[in-house]
Amino acid sequence: MGAALELLTGFVTAPSTTFTALTMASGNSSTIRNTDLAKGIRLLQTWVDVQGAGNWRIRSPKLHDNVQGINLGTTISDVVTLLPWLAPQRLYPQDVLTLELTGSATAGDIETACLLVYYEDLPGNAARLVGPDEIMRRAVNYVTVNNTLATGTAGGYSGEEAINAETDLLKANTDYALLGYEVSAECAAVRWRGADTSNLGVGGPGNETLKHVTVEWFLRLSQRFGMPLIPVFNSANRGGILVDAAQDENGTDVAVTSVFVELAPAAR
Repeated sequence: MGAALELLTGFVTAPSTTFTALTMASGNSSTIRNTDLAKGIRLLQTWVDVQGAGNWRIRSPKLHDNVQGINLGTTISDVVTLLPWLAPQRLYPQDVLTLELTGSATAGDIETACLLVYYEDLPGNAARLVGPDEIMRRAVNYVTVNNTLATGTAGGYSGEEAINAETDLLKANTDYALLGYEVSAECAAVRWRGADTSNLGVGGPGNETLKHVTVEWFLRLSQRFGMPLIPVFNSANRGGILVDAAQDENGTDVAVTSVFVELAPAAR
């Protein structure tokens, strides 16, 4: 057993002013995974990508209340974090979250919401996550990897590529920490997954203008919450390290620049 980080994404179509339950992206669920009650589960951050201003609501009988819960206002084309960077919200094993959006009333408009969830100890998983101190001890070189994702128009994740699909320059059998990323165009989220994340997706908001935020996304998460939240991938798995994005009905392709730091071997 071990820690896990998981990006959850869902979407609605033209909800207007009616709170509408998300359709979860393939492989994602609004039910929190099962683990020991004594082990922490935390909602670290949440964000949306909408084409009509409205509200994003997360509720459950196990949160503060099941009427409003966490009810946040949203802004058109502003893919930014919506929770404070302080005390992550506690979640509970097997709890079914009610996830609802309001937004655009234009037919066909896809509105998307994302949550990033951390599991202290999730049975069957052992994601490779480290903190800033280990990065400082082991950092050797920065390296960027570029992927151009041909996203779809149906909502959810699409445009999947292996991390080495366009360039294959990572050193053999070497660890690389994913500190952050840049995107060329707005999208709801960018996601990475592979054996090193226990095949759960890890990711962040697809904001093309706040590059100073996204370039240190995982570093910022780890620093703010005082937990090991920086994913580490080994280049031996590069053919199975997959990158995709969550996009709306416009299907704008997204060029993703993954910002890695090469790590020296861990001390034994």
